[in-house]
Amino acid sequence: MEARLVMTSPTITISPDVPVREAISTMLRAHVSGLPVVNADGTLVGMLSEGDLLRRAEIGTEKQRPKWLDFLLGPGRSAADYVQSHSRRVADVMTDEPISVNEETSLEEVVALMEKRRIKRLPVLRDNRVVGIVTRADLLRAFLNATEAVDIVKGGDDEIGRGLIAEIDAHNWAPPGAIHVAVHDGHVTLSGTIFDERERDAIRVCAENRPGVRGVTDQLVWVDPTNGSFMAPPL
Repeated sequence: MEARLVMTSPTITISPDVPVREAISTMLRAHVSGLPVVNADGTLVGMLSEGDLLRRAEIGTEKQRPKWLDFLLGPGRSAADYVQSHSRRVADVMTDEPISVNEETSLEEVVALMEKRRIKRLPVLRDNRVVGIVTRADLLRAFLNATEAVDIVKGGDDEIGRGLIAEIDAHNWAPPGAIHVAVHDGHVTLSGTIFDERERDAIRVCAENRPGVRGVTDQLVWVDPTNGSFMAPPL
């Protein structure tokens, strides 16, 4: 799935010359935690987020460092902190050179960027201009939409069983040929041998996610591959 399919568009943007107070009012009114900052022709120049506004002199939260640390960091760092906590222009407090994606960027890459950069939103660009934004909330909505489909299986129990075995065999954590599946009226019974207790939950989840499955019974037996001891399935 691509970013264009889940992004919020059009999205609210602000100018770098906007007062910080106005930007905050816009964020609160729109119920958003960040805004793309664009110049007159729509080119992305920054991002303003709640994190950029936490250290503010108006509410007494500006950074206070020990004098020895200020000495080590130098006057330039202190000057930059002063601007961040005192300036009333978005251009001075926004995050420069924000991370962005294009409309064809996969959601896998979107999530990877969010995790790596520890960010909650990504502007979506077309020809260097903002056409939307993908937030964590957009990803949650995509999840809900993806799980709304009605579970209909044309082949009934036989199709459920074949599909589940194929799905289990497709993963490298599943013990090959050791899992048996029986399906009756949409209820799946799992039997066979596992060699790591974590495999039990993975196989159960795999079964629960198959279209048409109404319930799952776990009769898997855990065997310790180092000494041959075993544990009966849970009651």
